[in-house]
Amino acid sequence: MPFDYKKEYKEIYQPSKMPSLIEVPPISYVAVRGKGDPNEEGGEYQRAIQLIYGISYTIKMSPKSGHKLEGYLPYVVPPLEGFWTFPEPIEQLDPNRKTELEWISCIRLPEFVTPEVFDWSVQEATRKKKSDFSKVEMITVDEGLCVQCMHIGSYDDEPATVDVLRVYAEAEGMQFDQNEKRLHHEIYLSDPRRTVPERLKTVLRIPVKPV
Repeated sequence: MPFDYKKEYKEIYQPSKMPSLIEVPPISYVAVRGKGDPNEEGGEYQRAIQLIYGISYTIKMSPKSGHKLEGYLPYVVPPLEGFWTFPEPIEQLDPNRKTELEWISCIRLPEFVTPEVFDWSVQEATRKKKSDFSKVEMITVDEGLCVQCMHIGSYDDEPATVDVLRVYAEAEGMQFDQNEKRLHHEIYLSDPRRTVPERLKTVLRIPVKPV
């Protein structure tokens, strides 16, 4: 059976709807950085998603294209994720300011992917897809201590869940600790093209520190 990160690491990908604390280990991703409204049709965010999926599936399908990557194990491509920087606290975010959102759109990389394997995947995707993959990069994020829960519903309803996370963190003697290195994190477990907004499942994760 292909290795499935969602099943093997349920504490990371399948948290309860009730808030909890988690210590997240360093994880490597294929990523694209950008700025703008994620809902813009054909916008920068949607183009970024195409790029990171292009790299993810180039790596996953490498054995079928005749490339034997050292340490390769069959796996399920992990879900889309995003690290976000808001122009103001998300609970107060003006919908008209979504063009000011800064984001890192990403997908987890399997552990066998080294910088050399990643560079090969960029060259291979560029060659096969005849597209520009120069914006993709391999990053490692060490989130550390965070508070998280499963958000069920529209992305626009996330502020209410973030408020629940804040109340929980404070009750645990913690406070939000967001900065340029520790960002608001979302993991998208539903396809918005096939799921009605009220049933979307999104992991919300926010870095914290002791008060």
